[in-house]
Amino acid sequence: MSKQMAKQYSPTAVEKSWYPWWEKSGFFVADAKSSKPPFVIVLPPPNVTGALHIGHALTTAIQDTIIRWRRMSGYNTLWVPGMDHAGISTQVVVEKKLMREQKLTRHDLGREAFVSEVWKWKDKYGGTILRQLRRLGASLDWSRECFTMDDKRSKAVTEAFVLLQKEGLIYRDLRLVNWDCVLRTAISDIEVDYTDIKEKTPLEVPGYKNPVEFGVLTSFAYPLEEGLGEIVVATTRVETMLGDTAIAIHPDDTRYSHLHGKFAIHPFNGRKLPIVCDGILVDPNFGTGAVKITPAHDPNDFEVGKRHNLEFINVFTDDGKINSNGGSEFEGMLRFEARVAVTEALQKKGLYRGAKNNEMRLGRCSRSNDVIEPMIKPQWYVNCKSMAAEGLGAVNSGKLEIIPEQYKAEWRRWLEGIRDWCISRQLWWGHRIPAWYVALEDDELKELGSYNDHWIVARDEKEALVEASKKFSGKKFELCQDPDVLDTWFSSGLFPLSVLGWPDDTDDLKTFYPTSVLETGHDILFFWVARMVMLGIKLGGDVPFRYVYLHPMIRDAHGRKMSKSLGNVIDPLEVINGISLEGLQKRLEEGNLDPRELVVAKAGQKKDFPNGIAECGADALRFALVSYTAQSDKINLDIQRVVGYRQWCNKLWNAVRFAMSKLGEDYVPPSSINPELMPFSCKWILSILNGAISETVTSLNSFEFSAAASTVYSWWQYQFCDVFIEAIKPYFVGDAFISERSSAQDALWVCLENGLRLLHPFMPFVTEELWQRLPQPSGYTRKESIMLCEYPSPVENWTNEKAEKEMKTVESTVKCLRSLRAEVLGKQKNERLPAFAFCQTEEVAETIKSHELEILTLATISSLKVLLSGRDDAPVGCAFDTVNEEVKIYLKVQGALDAKQELGKIKNKMADIEKQKEKLEKVINATGYQEKVPSHIQEENAAKLAKLLQECEFFEKESSRLEAEMGQ
Repeated sequence: MSKQMAKQYSPTAVEKSWYPWWEKSGFFVADAKSSKPPFVIVLPPPNVTGALHIGHALTTAIQDTIIRWRRMSGYNTLWVPGMDHAGISTQVVVEKKLMREQKLTRHDLGREAFVSEVWKWKDKYGGTILRQLRRLGASLDWSRECFTMDDKRSKAVTEAFVLLQKEGLIYRDLRLVNWDCVLRTAISDIEVDYTDIKEKTPLEVPGYKNPVEFGVLTSFAYPLEEGLGEIVVATTRVETMLGDTAIAIHPDDTRYSHLHGKFAIHPFNGRKLPIVCDGILVDPNFGTGAVKITPAHDPNDFEVGKRHNLEFINVFTDDGKINSNGGSEFEGMLRFEARVAVTEALQKKGLYRGAKNNEMRLGRCSRSNDVIEPMIKPQWYVNCKSMAAEGLGAVNSGKLEIIPEQYKAEWRRWLEGIRDWCISRQLWWGHRIPAWYVALEDDELKELGSYNDHWIVARDEKEALVEASKKFSGKKFELCQDPDVLDTWFSSGLFPLSVLGWPDDTDDLKTFYPTSVLETGHDILFFWVARMVMLGIKLGGDVPFRYVYLHPMIRDAHGRKMSKSLGNVIDPLEVINGISLEGLQKRLEEGNLDPRELVVAKAGQKKDFPNGIAECGADALRFALVSYTAQSDKINLDIQRVVGYRQWCNKLWNAVRFAMSKLGEDYVPPSSINPELMPFSCKWILSILNGAISETVTSLNSFEFSAAASTVYSWWQYQFCDVFIEAIKPYFVGDAFISERSSAQDALWVCLENGLRLLHPFMPFVTEELWQRLPQPSGYTRKESIMLCEYPSPVENWTNEKAEKEMKTVESTVKCLRSLRAEVLGKQKNERLPAFAFCQTEEVAETIKSHELEILTLATISSLKVLLSGRDDAPVGCAFDTVNEEVKIYLKVQGALDAKQELGKIKNKMADIEKQKEKLEKVINATGYQEKVPSHIQEENAAKLAKLLQECEFFEKESSRLEAEMGQ
């Protein structure tokens, strides 16, 4: 390192070289054979759909803080990096790219060619993500880097599926699923977002030019056979009447019992619809079973004439068009276009009976925003009941801790009401389901999946062939692997196991499982965390981690959710490197926004970032994000706060630069120090440093990262920079303080060395840069990097409560003097004035007198005379202020004193004291006070009242004196 430090801190200059050196030196690599206790975090694998966003930066900042702190605290730390293939998200992005660039669909390409395109995308953008993580300073063990679809992770997924299916926990069934017509796949219940709609509301739906109306209850009539009249039914989804197979009337409603067994005639396809009133529905034409309706249901669920799809027919194709089941005149129409067409057709037939507003819940896919279509589809499911009970037990017993505490109730609520998990997806990008369908030569139905007992689950086709030959011995058959893939959350649910080598019995698995902490956003508590816990206990034999820390979600400075269409999405690299408004707008133009959204997004950026974003550096961004974590469940991120920490880095830089100049080139730090032999300010700063170390470690242990960051910041800013550095400046002027100078140098070095180590986990780059410049004690083998040093721990003989108490008196006196100087001097702030401290007790007078040098230096005054009440008179011709009830300070004013102004100040203080006195007297004189209030409280109140009376007496004297001066 060059001895010469730059005059200004530059994030680019400081941060460009350290990371490659750290990585090349192998500082991040964990050793499965190490004797140190293990500490393990698995990075929530970012999706391979593009670049990291600010939420990833928050995750990275918190986790790297934890890992660096634990590494410095003597642990064998492992932080595993990985990426998620993100089935739906990635497929959608690549499909959009194909359409935009080549006007092709995935079906035009075919499965093999399309999957090849996705792998190209992964190779390109996966690299971007990894570069960004390095730029943020993430000390990940890159030797263990993995991807959810690499060979090892794929082996784990297959093994998990096979084991769970053999145990009967994975099964295949024909059920109603949440179908997304845009993505053409089933999605799980927790991937559906529900919106409450109060009345008729037009909403944008993907694939439709015009908004679609929701929140309307449409009534229409079904004509009855044999001319028996009609039944009016009502529905919010009139287009689904094309698939009706029956009309159900509540069995308690005797008015319609005569219609039981009769039929209504479907007006569009001629289908005969049985009318049931006794609670049993068997439809011989379309039914596959019976549905029992009991009076135990809420009668509102079965009001007269309300239509129910008790036997369900899919009238929609996978992409949301009407199929042949729905009537030829509507075939091929998009479902919500059919809504309008069916209504018009009912009107023409005279069967329309009006519409009215209706409250409803609308389910939409969280990924595509498509309106969910309930469809009957065969899918693979995981029976979660027993595994959920294990997950509940782990939290209830304390084996697994969830932080913050508030999420425990949510955890219990969700796991207690858990439903079976649909894990198959009708996509091409993902883990192909390891199940083969056995098509027998003599099967009557030839369609794939026609017979549920023809499925063979196996690790590969060879194993499937052996199993099929046993099961269907002597029969001719063909094998066909299920074309579906697994839900992405299935593979990421195995992540703590699979990244350590499971199902193989690896050294990593033995040493590092279970992991220590899972840190992630609270929004994926059930998508990911719960599934990892269930699968970890089931397959790994233990909870996958001991602690779950859920961080808040990041919003913009106005509290809005970050969205590309609002233009408020923040790229962490744009904050680190800085970017102009033009650069921000260019990024928007290169995205997938439609022209209308682009206009809104650009306007949003122009309002929030009129001058772009200033270069802040990774350290400032990380520190700001960690500092924000105290905010409940949302973080309103203001970039100006990050800019503030960038400026603070400059202050830190200059403080170290000043300190180094005072140490000098020949300075050699001592191997140990004795604070008792040091001057007061040195004793104080070491005691305060000790407290900061203790408080920081306590906060980190409690997952209170914001409090830890605040403690470190406060020590550096308010104690070291603002007080200590200023207080010791006289020691370096002339030869009057030679011994004090030597002690101050030692205290400076100790503060820098400990303070940089204390700050390192939060700000790794600037602390490495500054620490490398520090001199080292002789005979000491220097660590290669600050990240390999021990994290500071309190030193018993540094704590000095007396020094801390005395400095509080000094600081409050100085603060008061500075405030009074600013008030009296106005623009002539550099002028030094004589001051007086008027003390009520000898003890306080002695404290102030013994620290005259510190007060003179910090308050920028020319002299300080200490006066004692009862012995000395208060000085005349001075402006004054109150430090506390024990100390009043006076400042000699040059020229005439504005006595009227000073008298006004006294009157205000007297009025305030009088209010406090009245309030306290009211408490003391209350009925039963002597009998009910504990004696020690009575003593405290009596002492408070005595001090207030003393204050009152003092101000009355001052008031009389000033009035006399004014009279003269």
